[in-house]
Amino acid sequence: RDNPILRVTLSVEEVAAEAHYLWQAGFRQVLLVAGEHPKFVSGDYLVECVRALASDFPSIAIEVGPMASSDYVPIVRAGAEGLVVYQETYQRAVYAELHTAGPKRDFDYRLDCPERAYAAGFRRLGVGALFGLWRWQDEAIALAAHLDYLLRRCWQAQITISLPRLRPAAGGFRPLFSISDRELAQLVCALRISFPQVGIVLSTRERPSLRDALVSLGVTMMSAGSHTEPGGYTRRGTEHLHQTVGGRIIPPDFQDGEDKLATGQFEIGDDRPPERIATILRQRGFEPVWKDWEQTLSG
Repeated sequence: RDNPILRVTLSVEEVAAEAHYLWQAGFRQVLLVAGEHPKFVSGDYLVECVRALASDFPSIAIEVGPMASSDYVPIVRAGAEGLVVYQETYQRAVYAELHTAGPKRDFDYRLDCPERAYAAGFRRLGVGALFGLWRWQDEAIALAAHLDYLLRRCWQAQITISLPRLRPAAGGFRPLFSISDRELAQLVCALRISFPQVGIVLSTRERPSLRDALVSLGVTMMSAGSHTEPGGYTRRGTEHLHQTVGGRIIPPDFQDGEDKLATGQFEIGDDRPPERIATILRQRGFEPVWKDWEQTLSG
């Protein structure tokens, strides 16, 4: 919480401007990502953001701190249909060591989050582990068990899984364990064989050549042209940049020549634009799908 990074919470209008940039690029599915501090990201704020985008994006998902089922309901009613929550690690001791204070320290509350979201009406649930916090084999087995449970418990939802490998990130954190390219490919294959109905998501954390290769092994959803810093697409919100110390907001101390943007969540490995990714998919015999859901048909 006290990492010396530049933070910003965009206004609803700034969020809409960022989304419009993505809409112009062809996207019709968007993921709203926010920090987990309730002081800066409230349920009402999320409702307003979703409502502002609902007319342009038939598929809106959120990735925010775990909430109560009753708090999710108005977000669903505003137009959100997907929720993404990473357990980060399924090893309780490691989780407790990494999360020492605040609501996020409750392992079980986070683990139960997809079920609460399902009860609130979300039709799409995304889960995953952050590979690099513990041995990948142990995390993979626990993640598979969680998937199997959710498929039986939330059987009417579409379940997706993400397999992000930790990269150098804000605050200087470095992965504690490694998972090689070969091992990641092995994991994708194992999950595709074991869970043929589950969507597998691949982010821009990975380098282009690996992403291109993994598509043929079972990946079903890819991000493209991503920015991990709030306001990164339009450079909006720079006047609200701040740092936090002990929960207090303090003004940033910019160095000469420093780019005045919020700190990115992680380093991007694949910065190719969306149209380039779409072309590569077609060349490999796949069809790029920009829209696979329409809210008006859901009844």
